[in-house]
Amino acid sequence: MSRGTPQQDVTTKLPLDREAQEIPPLRNYLCLTMFTCFCPAWPINIVALVFSVLAQNSYDVEDYEGSQRLGRKALHMGIASFIIGLIIIIIISAVHFTTDVV
Repeated sequence: MSRGTPQQDVTTKLPLDREAQEIPPLRNYLCLTMFTCFCPAWPINIVALVFSVLAQNSYDVEDYEGSQRLGRKALHMGIASFIIGLIIIIIISAVHFTTDVV
């Protein structure tokens, strides 16, 4: 190089190292959403399962923020479907055991 040309900083042009970038753990709550599919709140269960699978797909394409957002939605929908399912089971059990069969 000649004296008059400025040197370029090579370190600023390199992409970020994959090992240096911290990858968050996958939290898609697939086990929870699969468990809630046995509860009687079926439409909510299926939506939670879809959010869980979408969180996995986002994580696979390295969209970590989208994966966290969809995983959180899957968690909330899974908890909601579990609670609604328990309420439905309690109501059906209460009606079944309190009515007299002639």
